[in-house]
Amino acid sequence: MSNNTNPTVAAGKKIVFTGGSGKAGRHAIPYLLSKGHKVLNLDLVPFPDPKADVYTLKTDLTDSGQVFNALTSHFNMSGYNEGPVPGPPDVVIHFAAYARNMLVPDSELFQANVRSTYNVVEAACKLGVKKIIIASSETTYGVCFAQGDADYHSFPLEEDYDVDPEDSYALSKICGEKTARTFARRFKNDIYALRIGNVIEPHEYERDFPAYLSNPASRKRNAWSYIDARDLGQICDLAIKKSGLGFQVFNATNDTITIKGMTTKEFLAKECPNTKITREMGEYEAPLSNRKIREVLGYKDVHDWRKYV
Repeated sequence: MSNNTNPTVAAGKKIVFTGGSGKAGRHAIPYLLSKGHKVLNLDLVPFPDPKADVYTLKTDLTDSGQVFNALTSHFNMSGYNEGPVPGPPDVVIHFAAYARNMLVPDSELFQANVRSTYNVVEAACKLGVKKIIIASSETTYGVCFAQGDADYHSFPLEEDYDVDPEDSYALSKICGEKTARTFARRFKNDIYALRIGNVIEPHEYERDFPAYLSNPASRKRNAWSYIDARDLGQICDLAIKKSGLGFQVFNATNDTITIKGMTTKEFLAKECPNTKITREMGEYEAPLSNRKIREVLGYKDVHDWRKYV
């Protein structure tokens, strides 16, 4: 029998995924299933693809009692016929949240997002889960929901950037990152926060990108960057496999800037002449840089927007 415990060759994991019915989760979960993982979806609405092998347990994540209970649940009804009484999962991935401002009043957004993240991270840690992945956001870089036109401090946007947003959604995500760091320090486990870029679904390339390319200024709030929802599934899988890093923040974006006809350096000099460049950037590198996930997690870009537009 092999004693190899390399996490990159580990068998499929039992994953509790919150918010899996949303725009990102509906693509990330099928990717995780294709890699041999089992997934339980905690959401308020069913998973949109009834053919997918994923059960949705309706859970109010702002209620800590429901969260503790859901993290020790069967993954489907057949669990009553298989194995012992369920314990905690191997991995918790927390994507559930109000996804932007103006869905509910700011105070409700803030308390719901912060409380749900706290409840999920606390329950997972106290139940002994060693790998937790949470969704943070590109908005923490301070321009996406700024009032009026705002400039970034510098390019590229990397994980050591001094995040200073002015809106409630981004603030809730910073609180989530701080919560993750606190619990990772206390419980000595791995909690990775993904600063997720503008999520693009497959059908949105043909529908939306021609307008983006014809009006580059419209993409400033997203730092001319994006993440394909399917590639986000790859990032989650890579984060599951890479252990021992403690608390980490990773930008979760694709490789390439969403403009045409110019290099990244030429475009930023023209569009943001007063914003400093802190290092040499790749020829078409996205300003919201994914260099860390490429170098640390081994991410390889699959769904480059230029394949579809």
